[in-house]
Order: sequence, then structure tokens, then C-alpha cells
Amino acid sequence: MQNTVIVPERFKGPPQSGNGGYVSGAFAAFLPTKPDRCPEITLRSPIPLDTLMRIEPLNDHETGEVRVMHEQTLIAECRMIESPFETLAIPPCPDPQRIEAALPNSLAFKQNINPLLPNQQGFHPICFCCGAEHETGLRVFPAPLEEGHVGALWATEEAWGVEGRIPEPFLWTALDCPAQFAYMNQSIKTGLMGRMTAEILSLPVAGQTLIVSAWTTAIEGKKHFAGSAIFDLDQTLLARAITVWIGGEPLSS
Repeated sequence: MQNTVIVPERFKGPPQSGNGGYVSGAFAAFLPTKPDRCPEITLRSPIPLDTLMRIEPLNDHETGEVRVMHEQTLIAECRMIESPFETLAIPPCPDPQRIEAALPNSLAFKQNINPLLPNQQGFHPICFCCGAEHETGLRVFPAPLEEGHVGALWATEEAWGVEGRIPEPFLWTALDCPAQFAYMNQSIKTGLMGRMTAEILSLPVAGQTLIVSAWTTAIEGKKHFAGSAIFDLDQTLLARAITVWIGGEPLSS
């Protein structure tokens, strides 16, 4: 088994750290495939970019657990868990025309929404997933639907394809940021994502437009839970995820 991993700078979320969805998908590739189980990735530290990290198996045959380490810093804990998706209620696939009509109101385009990044566009302007200022990003721009629910039309590119299909880490990426936008559509600004569990049901053909949906599900203390899903234009479910975001405060207007 490969025992190292590097997250290239392209796949950043915050300016100095990897996008949580992308790195979760990349780390999940080091886990064994098990029936009725899904990868659960818990992020413990910011993910360094363009930096060698170690994959350390823990020799747990049931979960296949591995740790991702940078020098002496624990970056992530990864394991296979029993699928939680039987109890995840997924809202109906959003209507593309409704998403398109709401797109101008996406917080991905709002100036100065993040006080740490003045005079820039969107909450994470250079994020690989939702950054309007990322030149080679995925351009997943969540638009507000009902309170606590957002949708995005995701125009994928043929050039992203691996044997013609969207690679799994890109799907994990698209399932990530919209969940935070769902909370912002509930007037809550969460902290960064702490945990992600995802299930890829089918790899879509690269170059088609997909529909991403995300919604808030529960708040337990500092933990903010959300669901997300990817559909094709025929409303076929392709992927789904549960994310946990740590911390929250009112979103300034």
C-alpha cells in the first residue's frame, strides 16, 4: 500500500489548507472497500499543501483505520463505518430552473462576506470547490432555496475525467462546501468541517451538468450536521454525504 500522500496547492479550501472534501476523498482511497460500510474521515488539523504526509495503518481489520500524519502532527483519522445513509432523509432533487433563478443571490459571489479576506468575492474566494476567484476550481456555487437548503448547477468539464468519469475526490469536494452554505442560508456561519462520511453510488461522465443539493439536519452543542447529495439531470442520485461542522455564530449581513 502507498504510504504517503501530497495534496497539491490547487486543491486548497482556506488559503493555506486543503479543501476538506477533496482531502477526505483522497484519504478515503487508502481505506479497504467493505460491503455496507462507508468511509468516515475526521480532520484533526489543517491540511498542509504541497507537503508529504504519511499514511499509518492501525491494523484494525474491521474498520481498516489509518491515520494521516505530517511529521508529529495528526492530520486525519480515517476508517470504514456502518453505512449511516439508511436514515438520511434526502429532499427531492432541486429544480434546475429554480437554482438558476436563485444563483445571483449565492453567497459565493457576495463581496466582503468574510472579514478575514477583505475586498474578495465569497466566503472562501479561492476555494477549489466554491471559490469564484479560483481559476481552475470546480465552480460549485450554491444558491439559496428554502431556509437551510441550497442547490447548485455544477458544470463539470471533460478535462477532469479519469477514463471519462469524474474522479471520486472531486465528488467529495462538491458534497462539502454546499453544506456550509446551507447553514449560511439559515443565518449561521459555521466553523470548518470536522468530519465527513460519503457514499459514491455512481461515477458520472465528465462534461455533463450535475445538480448538487445540501441541507441542514441538526445542531448538537458545537456540532452542526448537514446532508448533501449529487444528482444527474434525470434526478438520479449519484452520491451522498453527511458532514459535521464545528462551531457556529450568527452570520453578519
